[in-house]
Amino acid sequence: MNFRDKAFALLKENRRDTGTGHTYTVPSPEVYPYQWLWDSCFHAIILAKVDAEAAISELRALLSRQLDDGMVPNIIFWDTKLTRPYNWGWGKSGVTSITQPPMLAYAAEAIYRHTRETAFLEELFPKMLAFYRYLIERRDPRDHQLISLINPDESGEDNSPRFDKPMHVASDISFFGHMYERHKLVRANRVCNFDEEECMRKNFWVKDVPFNTIMVKNLEILAKLAVLVKDPEAEAYAKLHAGLIRQAMRDVLFSDGVFWSAEGEKKELLKVATWAHFVPLFAELYTKEEAHALIETHFHNHDSFRSSYGIRTVSQQEPAYRAAGFWRGPIWMAPHWFIYQGLRAYGFESEAVWLRSVSERLIEHNGFREYFNPETGKAYGAHNFTWGTLVLDMLDS
Repeated sequence: MNFRDKAFALLKENRRDTGTGHTYTVPSPEVYPYQWLWDSCFHAIILAKVDAEAAISELRALLSRQLDDGMVPNIIFWDTKLTRPYNWGWGKSGVTSITQPPMLAYAAEAIYRHTRETAFLEELFPKMLAFYRYLIERRDPRDHQLISLINPDESGEDNSPRFDKPMHVASDISFFGHMYERHKLVRANRVCNFDEEECMRKNFWVKDVPFNTIMVKNLEILAKLAVLVKDPEAEAYAKLHAGLIRQAMRDVLFSDGVFWSAEGEKKELLKVATWAHFVPLFAELYTKEEAHALIETHFHNHDSFRSSYGIRTVSQQEPAYRAAGFWRGPIWMAPHWFIYQGLRAYGFESEAVWLRSVSERLIEHNGFREYFNPETGKAYGAHNFTWGTLVLDMLDS
């Protein structure tokens, strides 16, 4: 069976019926048996290639549990009998009260590229727009023009050392120690009723580079989708805020030739070197000269990010670096996919080919696993993990 067939077979095997008229795909049957926001967007991107209805169903299922204020939860617990669900919510049952990187517009456009049909866009667009409005209007309480997180898990990179300082933890904290601190943060956010402004002011307030980069890219795509559904007001809104966030990232988060996340009212830069340096390529936030410097200084540097098996999620030079440390160093396929798209956007073809090749080899050698040791190539975490199917999108481009 070739890679393409294996990828689609995995997505089919991991598909579930909600019992309420929707279907969705679990990231991993044993470890992640629920529906996750950006995971479902990744699934839709790949499913769109062969099964547009399944791809659309992923997004329908996500948006069916959208909160009244427009937020899309990062997890939907369709079947709470599977395991004890994460108690990270307040109010509406069956979902969490935090979100995840906003890849909805990108996923919807991927489906449209394969179908050229607008009916599903007309159906889903108002809900997608409501989500992006929520992020703009509720996650930027001081009008910094930067979207903020209230929990590290909203980044999708749960224990990344980018968040150590605002979490008040040491760089050598253990995996379970970090998880315990994040659970404490959830309890603190329950006290403030997950009110974004109050929770940021009291507990955790980070303007994260990957999240804002993804927001810029998706708002630009949302503007194009607005044209297709004939909503000029939404088009103008999306273009305006994509430009505002793009400029704010340049004004606030750019320093020493790269982008850094920042925390708090004073927007203090969190100078921890992670793959977040590369993700702005995805939205073309670097000038051509800056991009070339980034690739030469960081992408090709074996002492920091580059390994024989791919790109480390944390620089090897960071005190927090752990080759097997979940988001503190290992290789993950979603970051590889984002970086690959950015490399292609800037014309770094040889680098893109190399990244695609090492990604494919990791999956072929280990199967669809969750993450990989950048020093040895050893696989860790969940089996039958769907992020590896993103390599198919790399192979198809």
